[in-house]
Amino acid sequence: MSIILKDVSVKFRNGNVAVNHVNLEIPQGIYGLLGENGAGKTTLMRVLTTILKPTTGTVTIDGVVYEEKHYQEIQKKIGYLPQELNLYPNLTVRESLLYMGELSGVPAKLCRDRVDFYLEKTSLKEHQKKKNRQLSGGMKRRVGLIQALLTEPDFLIVDEPTTGLDPEERIRIRNLLVDFSVGRTILFSTHVVEDLAATCSQLSIMKKGSFLYSGFVKEILEEAKGHIWICHVKNEEEARVLEREYCVSSKQYDRNGMQVKIISEQKPNMDCFASTVSLEDAYMYLQSFQGTESSQ
Repeated sequence: MSIILKDVSVKFRNGNVAVNHVNLEIPQGIYGLLGENGAGKTTLMRVLTTILKPTTGTVTIDGVVYEEKHYQEIQKKIGYLPQELNLYPNLTVRESLLYMGELSGVPAKLCRDRVDFYLEKTSLKEHQKKKNRQLSGGMKRRVGLIQALLTEPDFLIVDEPTTGLDPEERIRIRNLLVDFSVGRTILFSTHVVEDLAATCSQLSIMKKGSFLYSGFVKEILEEAKGHIWICHVKNEEEARVLEREYCVSSKQYDRNGMQVKIISEQKPNMDCFASTVSLEDAYMYLQSFQGTESSQ
């Protein structure tokens, strides 16, 4: 399974360019899409699900071009968890999942088995008789994810799948996606860096409709190496002084005061040492120092 975008742009009637001439090949496995709110991630996913036509450029999935005459064939390959969910409020969790499975053409016995399996995997089994209107935001996200998984699509697109989940459930959902990705392609869109660090080896970082970076996680970590520093300060007041001069990604109290992590092109002129680089550090480094030019 390979999804290829060539020179894809989306320009709205108000003149806003949400996606700006992007080129990308999404390989098999989990591929991360990272960026702040408003970066263009959701618009790009709407293109990939055939909901939105690009203004320019072409998209292909396994060699099939995204054209209206091919949409039915393409849609059978795709599962989608959108950021905004519309669940039937008066149906129970189980009823709504069985109904959506029926609408998607999943045979009844197979659909029941899959619903049972994914209810267990997402810790919703004990909540399956609740009506959707009674669910918390995190529970609704999990129901939406099961809906997207019911057809066991070749290409799964998930938009912020861990929003509203507690840490234990986030880990559970990430593990479920990793297992599901074997032999399939998943586009995992989020602004939570930790989720991608735990699930994927390749990603793209979007900013203002363009890609700051596309490639392997290990390469972006290498790019940020030598630009992440740990500095020691006595208290919060000294930390605030640093924040006015440098990009500070984190602060942590210790026995001698506070450790401040600084992102800087050059070593700060103070007591500090080079830090190991996390994906979050590399992401902030690119956002702060690499501008908005795309990296292909």
